[in-house]
Amino acid sequence: MYDLAAMGAWLEFAIRWLHVITAIAWIGSSFYFIALDLGLHRDRNLPSGADGEEWQVHGGGFYHIQKYLVAPDHMPGGLIWHKWQSYSTWLSGFALLALVYYLGAEFYLIDPAVMDLTRWQAVGISLASLGLGWVAYDLICKSRFGEDNTRLMILLYVILVGMAYFYTSVFSGRAALLHLGAFTATIMSGNVFFTIIPNQKIVVDDLIAGRTPDAKYGKIAKQRSTHNNYLTLPVIFLMLSNHYPLAFASEYNWLIASLVFLMGVTIRHYFNSMHARTGQPTWTWAVTAILFILIMWLSTAPMFRADADMAGSPEQRFAQAQGFDHVQDIVLGRCSMCHAAEPFWDGILWPPKGVRLDDAAQIAGNARAIYLQSGLSHAMPPGNVSYMEETERAAIRAWYDAATGG
Repeated sequence: MYDLAAMGAWLEFAIRWLHVITAIAWIGSSFYFIALDLGLHRDRNLPSGADGEEWQVHGGGFYHIQKYLVAPDHMPGGLIWHKWQSYSTWLSGFALLALVYYLGAEFYLIDPAVMDLTRWQAVGISLASLGLGWVAYDLICKSRFGEDNTRLMILLYVILVGMAYFYTSVFSGRAALLHLGAFTATIMSGNVFFTIIPNQKIVVDDLIAGRTPDAKYGKIAKQRSTHNNYLTLPVIFLMLSNHYPLAFASEYNWLIASLVFLMGVTIRHYFNSMHARTGQPTWTWAVTAILFILIMWLSTAPMFRADADMAGSPEQRFAQAQGFDHVQDIVLGRCSMCHAAEPFWDGILWPPKGVRLDDAAQIAGNARAIYLQSGLSHAMPPGNVSYMEETERAAIRAWYDAATGG
């Protein structure tokens, strides 16, 4: 049993590592080509017939880069395709989703307080939402409505806000934001797999056959690439959010996710403008900061409070604060089945993240984490598997406030 559990843990680590590596490669190449395209000098009459050019220096050498608006007059040899980064990122991400959230649905995917689902119901909703989301997005892009890119981007934002609210009404907070990231990443990978690469292949086939490629294929591919450009940063935030309870376990987690997409727009607008040499709109950083401050406030509203300094060590203050005995009973009854030297919850062989909550000293020493994850948010117990009551969460908050003067 131990060997299987250890192998499972290392398998999860390996897939997560692969996912991060491929995501870095995809995001890096995407940002580079967006910056390159925006920064091309298009005011030069190039003898090659290229649309624009740029000189760059890196690694001790100079690079002369030219872009053809549709295609060159003949098929170049040794053509490099940038597609494996996107495919590998999505495949490794889906494998991680299945390994962590589908196999561990009772911990991470399902929260009976949100919606009492069976494992297979939750997995079915997850798969259907990802697949149908791509189909709906693709049909809208191909419709007459999608011909106006500004109008299309606004509708896409409305859809993402709607999906944020939907996911938070179905799954646990942790799974909801993660799924919103997966939903968005599926659209991005679908753009590459179903639109950008096939359109480029049509152009290549036309060149090989001696035909003049149609410019519409490049125009469509660029539209989808632009969408990916603005969606990248929010996806990273959403994928990281499962490590921060104040982001996913807040009452307003769907609204937090909605504001994150706006931050993605403001940040990318600054860099896109800078790369296109149309100015440096520093106002975007002020807007981004305001949005982030609003997110911070929403994560704790309406229980926002500040800690106060008190005499004595933190452990002593929390152990001696009013309500500690009651909180100790709550933690021992709701948390210590996993967070103990020898956990007795089925499948848990060591305390998660090494956190033990099986005696008074450990509970007092982890007071802030208990407050954030079980009092201020609903991150723990995961999926509320031990059925912590709202009155118990209120007792944790009252105890923490008593100890810190809140």
